[in-house]
Amino acid sequence: MQPSGAKDTQLRESNSQKVHPQPMEEAANQNPEAVEAVVSRIFTNISSLKSAYIQLQSAHTPYDPDKIQAADKLVISELKNLSELKHFYREHNPKPVCVSPQDSRLAAEIQEQQSLLKTYEVMVKKFQSEIQNKDSEILQLQQQILEASQKRIKLEKNLKLRGLSAKESENAVNEDGHFSVDLTPELFRSAVEGAYRAIHDFSKPLINMMKAAGWDLDAAANSIEPDLVYAKRAHKKYAFESHICQRMFAEFQNEFFSVKYENSAVPNDSFYHQYLALRESDPLDAVVQSPKSLFGNFCRKKYLEVVHSKMESAFFGNLDQRNYIMSGGHPRTAFYQAFLKLTKSIWLLHRLAYSFDPPVRVFQVKRGTDFSEVYMESVLENFTVDENEKPKVGLMVMPGFYVGGSAIKCQVYLTGVKVTE
Repeated sequence: MQPSGAKDTQLRESNSQKVHPQPMEEAANQNPEAVEAVVSRIFTNISSLKSAYIQLQSAHTPYDPDKIQAADKLVISELKNLSELKHFYREHNPKPVCVSPQDSRLAAEIQEQQSLLKTYEVMVKKFQSEIQNKDSEILQLQQQILEASQKRIKLEKNLKLRGLSAKESENAVNEDGHFSVDLTPELFRSAVEGAYRAIHDFSKPLINMMKAAGWDLDAAANSIEPDLVYAKRAHKKYAFESHICQRMFAEFQNEFFSVKYENSAVPNDSFYHQYLALRESDPLDAVVQSPKSLFGNFCRKKYLEVVHSKMESAFFGNLDQRNYIMSGGHPRTAFYQAFLKLTKSIWLLHRLAYSFDPPVRVFQVKRGTDFSEVYMESVLENFTVDENEKPKVGLMVMPGFYVGGSAIKCQVYLTGVKVTE
């Protein structure tokens, strides 16, 4: 039995002693300098991680996929370094049995890093969303570029139909002050398309005036090509286009084109110069300035051939315009100006045809000829043919041409076919 005072003294000494969670030898082996080095590396790694994150943000404004990818790799690399430091510290500093205040601070820092990683995950998702938005904008811009390219191609095609391409418009002006163009089969092909368009455009007001004058269009179409069976009644318009074409292209194979020249022969280069001279001119201005020029005489002759006196009398109630033209004048009426546009396209085509060496040859096909896709093209796009039937030519709407060793197909209206909608 110990005295009570001695017992209290022993209890106080026992309570004042510390309980070490690990052996004293292991705690003594800890190197403060190594711990400081690890902590310093952690701080350095966090600073590098912040810098990489800033680079990742800056790569989005302006948007740069290469910089984003490089910054993303740098962020991942710094996160890996931080993870390696964590594993290194745990390997050299085993977890104690009892958590000390120092360990609590380390746990708090780890929790802070985990929260930071969650923040990065949120930011990465945000960046991915922004990237998707940018990809969507890129697709829209690509679509706009595609539409703009299609519009450009359409405009170039329209220019070619007028005999003027973007490349040609950039060429230098020749000595006569006219735009020089390359004499190619493509140029002649575009002139053929322009001539056919002009025939189609002039036939519209002609048919409308015939309707307004009370003409029987069925009888008129039958007088042009008797007993022709049309797939649709509306197709009778091709009879009037064929009539205009036949009159306008009469004597096309003749280099004089039914116009008298003072000289017996005309040099080939003069055809090309005539083509260039009229190509950019207004046809009405051309005939008013030189009413008895070659082009003026051609317009006068073709008008009297295409527009019959009975037709003109029914249109206008008199023959004043016809008499004025026969006397050498060129009226400024809307109908005559529409005819001048047609005449100009045919005249330019003839001038261009005889600018080639050898000259372009024109060919026609007769009614009843078997249809051949080699040198014919149907004006009807959607049609079918019975198994034992073979389509035949009912009308030649536009002649064909041989230029540069190749053929430009003639336009024909076929019989023995069925039109599909």
